[in-house]
Amino acid sequence: MNETISPVAVPATAQPAGKVLLKVSGLKVAYGGIQAVKGVDFAVHEGELVSLIGSNGAGKTTTMKAITGTLPFLDGDIEFLGRSIKGRGAWDLVGEGLVMVPEGRGVFTRMTITENLQIGAYIRDDKGGIAEDIERMFTIFPRLRERKDQLAGTMSGGEQQMLAMGRALMARPKVLLLDEPSMGLSPIMVDKIFEVVKNVYDQGVTVLLVEQNASRALQIADRGYVMESGLITMTGDAKVMLDDPKVRAAYLGE
Repeated sequence: MNETISPVAVPATAQPAGKVLLKVSGLKVAYGGIQAVKGVDFAVHEGELVSLIGSNGAGKTTTMKAITGTLPFLDGDIEFLGRSIKGRGAWDLVGEGLVMVPEGRGVFTRMTITENLQIGAYIRDDKGGIAEDIERMFTIFPRLRERKDQLAGTMSGGEQQMLAMGRALMARPKVLLLDEPSMGLSPIMVDKIFEVVKNVYDQGVTVLLVEQNASRALQIADRGYVMESGLITMTGDAKVMLDDPKVRAAYLGE
């Protein structure tokens, strides 16, 4: 990234009307002996698709890990559904509806696609509902239906990303966190993944999307946050940010 973006205020028109589901306040996180997140504030409202963009090393994934309880944080607070979740474990948060698709997908390679989807519903005991949701995942991700008895480890990277998203949706999340879903994929598969993310959002799932592909992320988002060197340096309406000369120069190569 060649240009530093100065902080700007959120325009009044960019303020969403829905209730706050996820709120991050003054978050500070150290990772590998380095303070990777230096006091971050942002919120995700019900019914939104929010994109957190930034270059590699900006602190985006570290922030996501802190939110989901897989990495402790030094200071600040994270609230989900109006309550602090500091110190809570990831398994506990999934049960409350905070679910992440991690960078690198993390599918169970020696299990079939269907078995991976069933594991996504491990917190549930409604067999009928689980079966219905597996069928719904096959509708959202037709490629998974075609390969439902195939081992996940034999799938392409894009197919594994679809499976990871489907597995997360099996938990019926209130907020779905996606960490770099397009990373390492072919251009054609990137198009498909963003199409699926938009489809999931259109079905009413609130989404926090972390992406290096700033252009694609902002195109489908309601609001965006720019993260640089562990700090939020810009926020606002995603379409306005997409046309901002500083954002375009720093992230879109223009």
